[in-house]
Amino acid sequence: MFTDEYSDIVIEHFMCPRNAGVIKNFNGEGSNGDPKCGDSLNIYIRVENNLIEDISFLVYGCPASIATSSMTTVLAKGKTLDEALKITEDDIINALGGLPENKKHCSNLGVKALRNAINNYIQKSGKQ
Repeated sequence: MFTDEYSDIVIEHFMCPRNAGVIKNFNGEGSNGDPKCGDSLNIYIRVENNLIEDISFLVYGCPASIATSSMTTVLAKGKTLDEALKITEDDIINALGGLPENKKHCSNLGVKALRNAINNYIQKSGKQ
């Protein structure tokens, strides 16, 4: 059964994802997909004074992809760009209380999409 496979935190973030949708006035956007399983994620960030002031996401995927996308935004919101770039797959998995071995790859979606959004912001803003 679904609930036997995932932690309570994963189920909570799947059922009530944080920061879902597209924020207004985003100034960075990043995407990532996993062709192997068909999951796809877009992350939108609004950066002000080197801080991720707001963040949101749209995801197409399984419960683990939704939960990891949600947790990625929770971990990144309010962080500096440098701090957000240091978020790892393990940080996401640990914050969710673990993932089944066959779903750990879902955490890659969030990390790569977040880094792509930050790099997009840096390129568009001309800041290094």
